[in-house]
Amino acid sequence: MDERFQSLWTETLEPWLAGLESDRKRLVLLRWRWTAGGMALGIAAAVTLAWNNVEAAPIVIAAVLGPFLGYMIGSHALGKMSKRIKAELNSTIAGALGLTYSPKPSSPARFDRLREFGLLPSSDRRKFEDHFAGELDGCEFELYEAHLEQRRRSKKRTYYVTVFRGVIIRINFPRKVEGITVITRDAGWFNGIQSFARGFGAHKLERIGLVDPKFEKAFEVYGNDQVLARYMLTPSFMERLLALETSLNGKKVRAAFDEASGEGELLIAAETGNLFEVGSMSKPLTEPGRFNRIVEELGHITGLIDLLVAPARLGEHEARKGE
Repeated sequence: MDERFQSLWTETLEPWLAGLESDRKRLVLLRWRWTAGGMALGIAAAVTLAWNNVEAAPIVIAAVLGPFLGYMIGSHALGKMSKRIKAELNSTIAGALGLTYSPKPSSPARFDRLREFGLLPSSDRRKFEDHFAGELDGCEFELYEAHLEQRRRSKKRTYYVTVFRGVIIRINFPRKVEGITVITRDAGWFNGIQSFARGFGAHKLERIGLVDPKFEKAFEVYGNDQVLARYMLTPSFMERLLALETSLNGKKVRAAFDEASGEGELLIAAETGNLFEVGSMSKPLTEPGRFNRIVEELGHITGLIDLLVAPARLGEHEARKGE
């Protein structure tokens, strides 16, 4: 963690969290009292049902439901505190980077475009949260989390399964893009089938081979301009894309360079799970790990911008040398 964030922690956030520590302890104790009370009530109900020769199923339900309800009721106030702390940490970190933070995006940026390219699965239920936005190094930046679920049916019930949970990133950068390049995951023998099934909406994209065999094993690339694709997909960029996946403990990172905005635009979707959380409320609030983890998660993502603006800066430097 650099000096800027270290100072932010020691001078601002740590003292504020220390002031909330007594409230946290009180609410944790309250949660366990509610849980214990629910457990006692559940056991009493189960014993009563057993005494009256009721079937086993209601007895088990009563024994389990009591402590569960007690825990949920007791966690309400602690949950509100957790949300408050999360909002403050994320807002403060975002502000230090020149970004803004909101618990939810007003509209999920470029979501439909990612769906059009086949980079996100279809879904029947969607939830969006943790929206960061602003400008970094001259690039318009936006990030939010998405939780997508599909509805499934069996003979007895309807249920939902998660098909995507992770981050969606949009970066506009100072390099004009004329064309579309889509970076998907390599699926081995199924690449041809997936390519046909995906269709890329109304776009006629052709497969583009990668020079480095390491990336060829990980990704499949499609585009409508071979020269553009090879220019954008530098070894450094592909390395950072794989490193982003590893550093965020994610999987199946995929991306697209898109001309639709009229400027250079990079769209990324990565299955990272739930990020930017404050962690367990059973631990002291002043543990710096809560803060450090969010800083690192954002840092890995914003590091992509350096790779996008560097060629533009190099071009400007060469132009000034030639004057």
